[in-house]
Amino acid sequence: MTHLWTSAEAALATGGTATRPWVADGVSIDTRTLAPGDLFIALSAARDGHDFVAEALAKGAAAALVARHPEGVHEDAPLLIVADVLPALEALGRAARARTRARVLAITGSVGKTSTKDMAARVLAAQGRTHAAEASYNNHWGVPLTLARMPAATEFAVIEIGMNHPGEIAPLARMARPHVVIVTTVGAAHLEAFGSLEGIAVEKGSICEGLEPAGTAVLHGDIPQTPILIEAATRAGARILTFGEGRANHHRLSDIRVRDGATVGQGRAWRTPFLLRIAAEGRHFAVNALAVLAATRALGADRTLSLLALSDWAPPAGRGAREVILLSGGQEGETFELIDDAFNANPSSMAAAVAVLAATHPLDGVGRLGRGRRIAILGDMLELGPGEAALHAGLADLAGMERVDLVHCCGPRMRALFEALPEARRGRWAAQVEDLLPHAARMVDAGDVVLVKGSKGSRVARIVDAIRKLGQRAPVADGEG
Repeated sequence: MTHLWTSAEAALATGGTATRPWVADGVSIDTRTLAPGDLFIALSAARDGHDFVAEALAKGAAAALVARHPEGVHEDAPLLIVADVLPALEALGRAARARTRARVLAITGSVGKTSTKDMAARVLAAQGRTHAAEASYNNHWGVPLTLARMPAATEFAVIEIGMNHPGEIAPLARMARPHVVIVTTVGAAHLEAFGSLEGIAVEKGSICEGLEPAGTAVLHGDIPQTPILIEAATRAGARILTFGEGRANHHRLSDIRVRDGATVGQGRAWRTPFLLRIAAEGRHFAVNALAVLAATRALGADRTLSLLALSDWAPPAGRGAREVILLSGGQEGETFELIDDAFNANPSSMAAAVAVLAATHPLDGVGRLGRGRRIAILGDMLELGPGEAALHAGLADLAGMERVDLVHCCGPRMRALFEALPEARRGRWAAQVEDLLPHAARMVDAGDVVLVKGSKGSRVARIVDAIRKLGQRAPVADGEG
């Protein structure tokens, strides 16, 4: 059996000292999810990871990577002692990347990083041994952790790279050393730290600095900041492929049709036509699937097999997943539909989510009201800087908002949207999510389609939980997630 890390390999990679020989088959930073045989990394964040080393070893950790011998841990415990834990994790990640011959895809963008990463992982897993980032492990510890977990025999790897402040993306990209990069789009996410969309575009474009020689940059071609991205890719000597709906794009999608449980479009890659289908409603998902098709083709994947793998992709919980909920005590057919998009939000992703909601079909003739409604429950968008009030109020003018029957707003920033809405479209406003929870049953009726979306820090995921408790999940037709 080939182990992920031996004590000798890890010590060589990090410059650390192993207290005794050990082998590890995984890498963990959290004792709650640690599996027996994992190497536990004692990172210090909100809590000092050294405080959990004894627990990790008791749960079967193969060893712990530490900067000192933790209190309460036996003297001959299996440890890898290093000068500083985070730089050691980074070194472990770089060593893992260096020992593999995998073809690597790195993804960034203001919206759609994780869903695009999931699509790419699905496509590549059907064509070779594939390793991909878990959840949204895309920051200064998430990227090296993802790399450190990569088996040497990996054939394809998908790395997600995010940022909160200037200068974060390039070092992570250089660590990942991708052969292909995707920039999904540029939007007003973390605008507070950058001051302008142009500043965000420069940061997103810096992912090209990590490209391997003769690498490929897959860039959104329909946004005002495209020239900034192209400039960054050109400086890096990359082959450039643009994607989008415009005719000038190398990969373009036209005649996009959103219907129950799917989005379908006519695609063209250079002179090759194809039909692109995904099992999710949303043209933004389909456009990002087009980017995946371009990127995975550049990695050597077969386009036909990739299209087949994309055809049944649907987003995970919190990122636009849809489910039908049967109201407790309700009669047959007394259901409503929930769109769970509560993981994060910025103006661009809000626009995409509202467009999805606007295209849905509520059900009449059931429930208290007898008329199905499109309902949005929206939480604050965070880190938008001084213009946050105007950006929130501007949501009232989004395309498709006029088809939304009722908008409930949660958080002090969302007060600006609430006041900008026509009175007939205003639902409830609450300063905090806890104030909305008792009203969940009255906010939703059979036949409705309900969107919940907000930044993670707004805690609107609690509203999703409260709504789910109104009934039980029912099967969703046509491959919806």
